[in-house]
Formats: sequence, C-alpha cells, structure tokens
Amino acid sequence: MSDLLWDDVADFFDLDLMGSLPDVRVPDASVEDWQALLDLVGERGWACQYSEGATVLPVPRAETVLDRAPDAECPELRVWPSTDMLAIFRFLAAEEIDFDVDLQELQGQERLDLFCRFLSDIGRRLGKPVLMDPEGDYGRPVLGFDVQADRVVRLAEPPVR
Repeated sequence: MSDLLWDDVADFFDLDLMGSLPDVRVPDASVEDWQALLDLVGERGWACQYSEGATVLPVPRAETVLDRAPDAECPELRVWPSTDMLAIFRFLAAEEIDFDVDLQELQGQERLDLFCRFLSDIGRRLGKPVLMDPEGDYGRPVLGFDVQADRVVRLAEPPVR
C-alpha cells in the first residue's frame, strides 16, 4: 500500500511551484547517523559514487569525511536507489544529513512510492524524521517520514496557485 497518493501530493512535485530540487534533510543527526546511512547504502546495494570535487574515491567512513579541513571542498555522495532516481548527499555538517532529489524523476504514483520507500528506509534506520522542504524554503517541510506513524506523511497543505 502507498504511503501517499499521487493525487493528494502532486502539487508538492510541481516544478513551477516547488522548484526542481527540493531539500531533503534529517535534522539532529550525528556522525553515527551519517555512518548508518553509508552502511544502509551498502546493505541495500544501491549504486553510489563518492567524490571530493572532480575526484571520485572509494566511500570512506563518515568520521573521515566529516573531519575534513574547514577550507576543503564539500564531498558528495550520489546514490541511485533505482536506475532513474538520484539522491545527492552533501557532507556539510555532522548535525544534519541533507540531500537533493530531482522532482522530474519523481512524477506519478510509481515514482512517489519509490521515493517514499527511500525516505522510509533512511528514517527507519536512523529512527529520525526525514523531511522534504521546497527548494529555497528551508524549515518548512511539506512531507516526510514520521517516526511515530512509521511512514511518509503530508506535513503541509498544497501551495496556493
């Protein structure tokens, strides 16, 4: 059964209203949470690519990535939970796991179901909410994984057109 129905949340995936790259985040994270995420990626067998700038490297341990020099380029981890859905994680700070997804890859019920499974996998592993904010509107989540409900839920009303 689907966590959300496309018709109920399609406005949150409208490129004109929401921007094309919403911000997805796990607040109140830790180095251990980052490592649990890296472990999850490996366990699920999701294709991934870790890079620092233009250099592709093997995926390191979270503490190594997050303990880099302040002036170092921000590393990123590209994760493909399916061949046509990409999530880009940026190691900005230990305190928050954040990543982008492309709304063009998340159109329709089947793609929404895949996205909800991805958020749920992360949220269940970490025991924390996973929130999606509209692009450039940080701190105002529209949907996310709710730990208590154990599923992805709607957190806001559709935007006014």
